Amino acid sequence: MSTLQPVMEPVGIAVRVDGRRIYVELTDGREVGFPADRFVLLRAATDEQLRGVRLRAEGTALRWDELDEDITVRGVVAGRFQVALAEAPGATV
Repeated sequence: MSTLQPVMEPVGIAVRVDGRRIYVELTDGREVGFPADRFVLLRAATDEQLRGVRLRAEGTALRWDELDEDITVRGVVAGRFQVALAEAPGATV
């Protein structure tokens, strides 16, 4: 008999920016990263503005106060982005 385990929402414990990529360290030990260019507002942001990211909502969201932008950690982990990879500058498919 199998027992279904509850699905835990991904929660970030740290966030860092390296160039134009954002990385989120999760409570389960994983680290996920994505290019800023996959989000409309982040694509237009300066490198300095990107570095202004903070974890909010108990680690379930990324927040850029200066850009008034919020992105859920769940969405990033699931690969839900606003801009398709082929549309992102410098993308090769």
